[in-house]
Amino acid sequence: MRKIPAAVAALALVSVGLVGCSAASGAEGCTRPSGTGTVLDNVSVEGEFGSAPSVDVYTPFRADETVAEDLITGEGTAITSESQLVVFELTLIDGATGTTLVQSTYSGDLSQPALLSQWTTLLPGFGDALECATEGSRVAIGLAPGDISADTVASLGLGEDDSALAVVDVRKVYLPHATGDLQFNTGNGLPSVVRAPDGRPGVVIPDGAAPEDLVVQTLIKGDGPEVTGDQPVRVHYTGVTWADKTVFDTTWDGTPASLTLDGVVEGMADALKGATVGSQLMIVIPPDLGYGDQEQGSIPADSTLVFVVDILGLDQAATQ
Repeated sequence: MRKIPAAVAALALVSVGLVGCSAASGAEGCTRPSGTGTVLDNVSVEGEFGSAPSVDVYTPFRADETVAEDLITGEGTAITSESQLVVFELTLIDGATGTTLVQSTYSGDLSQPALLSQWTTLLPGFGDALECATEGSRVAIGLAPGDISADTVASLGLGEDDSALAVVDVRKVYLPHATGDLQFNTGNGLPSVVRAPDGRPGVVIPDGAAPEDLVVQTLIKGDGPEVTGDQPVRVHYTGVTWADKTVFDTTWDGTPASLTLDGVVEGMADALKGATVGSQLMIVIPPDLGYGDQEQGSIPADSTLVFVVDILGLDQAATQ
């Protein structure tokens, strides 16, 4: 196996993460490609999901266009967006020689998710090849030369016209946004929420006084696991101050946040506990359950806070 520089060293990490349709199995409207009748017919992969595969490939292996095939099809959440977090195991093979370039250690560690977009920067072909792939799947991908970035080609020592073969075990998939059932809520004088097609919320704060007590409304009810506080919870959120009606923080421009219930303000912890993955919450936090009379960055003292939180999944605690 070649020694590789830092530019793509992340490819060799244990269970590194790739990272909306459905919170349950598959995704409505999603179909997976078949590699039958393609160069993948010349590839044999053996071994159990989650363990290092034994790969036999007829060389030179060349894919004129990137092709993919599910060797094992999982029943979990589907990958439908490059902004999703996914944890996967990877074996990457030089198409010209059949030698292994990069391989995860297949330790079962699920604590290091990352966005799929981080991986498509290095291996652009992963975007289409893994679209609609589900958690629990093993996917064989024949990567055409144009679907491997120039930096990755140079770093791995591939020729400019060389193809590569990837075997990806999709270990964990986080939701792209809340995907449960819409709920009816009454709430005169409370904020309203609108959603973009990608799930990103907008918050409309009404005129009038803020409520004095904690308000928690479930706008979308997911059917995933319950937030208990035993594991960190992965969320997208947008936070707005009631008085200023301005967004002071959002995760929607980057990576979803991993929260622990003892690491957030009391009102947020109370709202999240007992909620389920796939849900969207609208939370109004009075000052005494927020930051009180302390200024917090751009948040003035004595602020009532409004959050819209999409619960995307539960994190595995980091391994020691």
